[in-house]
Amino acid sequence: MVAEPTARRRLPRPASDRGPRVTSRRVTGAGDDLPVERVLILLRHGKSDYPGGVADHQRPLAPRGRREAALAGSAIRERVTVTQVMCSTATRTRETLAATGIDAPVTYTDAIYEASTGEILQVLTALPGDPEVVLVVGHSPGMPATALALADPESDPTALADVEARFPTSAFAVLRVHGSWADLATEGATLAELVIPRA
Repeated sequence: MVAEPTARRRLPRPASDRGPRVTSRRVTGAGDDLPVERVLILLRHGKSDYPGGVADHQRPLAPRGRREAALAGSAIRERVTVTQVMCSTATRTRETLAATGIDAPVTYTDAIYEASTGEILQVLTALPGDPEVVLVVGHSPGMPATALALADPESDPTALADVEARFPTSAFAVLRVHGSWADLATEGATLAELVIPRA
């Protein structure tokens, strides 16, 4: 389940983490009175590097990208326990997922790389089984566009405005899904918050 949101706060640092504290922008939640069956996390990959002669699909994370992906993982684990991951096959998304430290069944798929909202929705409606919390690790504009397309009228207006304005690397959107994955469609979820983890 998604933790009770607040306007802005510092996330607690795990006892074993000696690194910098995480400052995450959280927006007020929406739809708290609705029955929540599933949660969808849309995570954009960490900041990538641009080594010469490397194709886009093979670009790795930059050091900053690894650090911020780790912070995103801590922020996600604070909110939910991920039960299924759908990850783009690109190197930078694979490395982002590894840096998050999230331990859950993973499906790597080309369908998320350079995907449109419709293609990402196809991935979600075809999810195997009935996972409660799904993490999608993908790219921009696919992640923010999908968050906006899924957002129903109960979504928080500040969260909507934030996603429209910016969805930087390592940011993730939290959506509450009311209904089955197979039936997920436009305006089929409540956008609860946009989180931008930064040291």
